[in-house]
Amino acid sequence: MMGYVVMVDFKLKPGDMTAFRKLIDSNARDSCKLEPGCRRFDVLLPRESNDRIVLYEIYDDRAAFDRHLKMEHFQQFDRASAPFVREKSVTALTLACEGSAPLE
Repeated sequence: MMGYVVMVDFKLKPGDMTAFRKLIDSNARDSCKLEPGCRRFDVLLPRESNDRIVLYEIYDDRAAFDRHLKMEHFQQFDRASAPFVREKSVTALTLACEGSAPLE
């Protein structure tokens, strides 16, 4: 099953991890719960950095991701988290093989 994958790499301002985590964890849970096209939304903590968070998100397609960006919970997260972010990069990918998916 193909999918639209987004990886987001946040570099946070020093000391803002706890506040940012509350916001991003809530956004991740709401995305999975409220958005039928959101298949996965993981919040990852790189081991080598205390001020960095990486997101791994899988959507059914680009349209589902575009709907995600318009959701109220995302809009609230985006506004509230902006002061904590020093740098952000977004990479869009195509899910070519889901290793845990059963063979068809």
